[in-house]
Amino acid sequence: MTPLSTLNIGQYTTRHPIIQGGMGIRISGAKLAAAVANAGGIGIISAMGLGMRSAYFDPHEPSPKKRHDTFLEANRLALIDELQTARALSPHGIIGVNVMVAAHGYEVLVKTAAQHGANLVISGAGLPLKLPEYTADAPTVALLPIVSSARTAKIICQKWQRQGRLPDAIVVENPNSAGGHLGAKAQDLDSPHFEADQVIPELIAYLRDELQEDIPLIAAGGIWDRADIDRAIALGASGVQIGTRFITTEECDADRRYKDFHLQATSEDVVIVSSPVGLPGRALRNPFVEKVAAGALSNFQEPCLVNCLKVCKFRDSRDTYCILRALDRAAQGDVETGLIFAGSHAGRAEKILPVAELMAELTGAE
Repeated sequence: MTPLSTLNIGQYTTRHPIIQGGMGIRISGAKLAAAVANAGGIGIISAMGLGMRSAYFDPHEPSPKKRHDTFLEANRLALIDELQTARALSPHGIIGVNVMVAAHGYEVLVKTAAQHGANLVISGAGLPLKLPEYTADAPTVALLPIVSSARTAKIICQKWQRQGRLPDAIVVENPNSAGGHLGAKAQDLDSPHFEADQVIPELIAYLRDELQEDIPLIAAGGIWDRADIDRAIALGASGVQIGTRFITTEECDADRRYKDFHLQATSEDVVIVSSPVGLPGRALRNPFVEKVAAGALSNFQEPCLVNCLKVCKFRDSRDTYCILRALDRAAQGDVETGLIFAGSHAGRAEKILPVAELMAELTGAE
């Protein structure tokens, strides 16, 4: 197997061109991120909902306003803890944080990541137009927006240029195969316009001809094995982002029952599910997802817990379900009534293995 090239992002050089995708809530925490970093990749902590199960948050607080404020502060403190744990486990690895634009507390979490040792910040689920502003005091922190089209990348680059900054790399995520919330409307899924073989060459041409900049592109969505990595690099990507494949590893921060559910899944279990954020998601079929599809969610009509999202149909009209509770239940091992996000290749894992072994398989490194 031909060795993969190193990956340069900002001032950082990683041995292998692999970024582990950010997966909330507490699917990709300190343990997984540190293991990937130690194996020569870039490990990512998802900042989404970190405070949910922390000692800093009381879900039984009767005041909705106080509960919301406490939750945001709990997320901040839990992110600091997670970064410190990851750095203790990986003193010299490259560790990043994924922060969703769509979440309340976005600015605070970005600044917290930059101030407490994150080497890079990855940001999607909305346009991260103010990311350079929020990290102005931390110029060594690499900034990576997530896009699904060249048009979106152009908007971000033009806005960032006016702030004196350009992305250190761009994550190009294909909603036709990515897991979790997707950067496309349901009716637009499966469009060839989102495929890497169209978006990556178009983006390369824009960066070369209009910006005259050499910005690394990171292919994401549907990356499972070495053949997928090689195809992405052949298109012009400098590296890849992999999420679902890292779930069935020993170091993944999710409950073992969550990992086993992925292990037992088949390709037919991968489905599109509606979400309160107004965009579709890709997940594994289970009783909860079947109830979502049937509109039979009377058992899940609890009050909005913490007002965690800027846009939420559940909070505003009790439509669909509480995404925070659903993802949290799954991460805790409730595979019956939790939401289990997954990429299009879920069902291909054969065993739970150490991250180092998976990275060796992907890269051919000894």
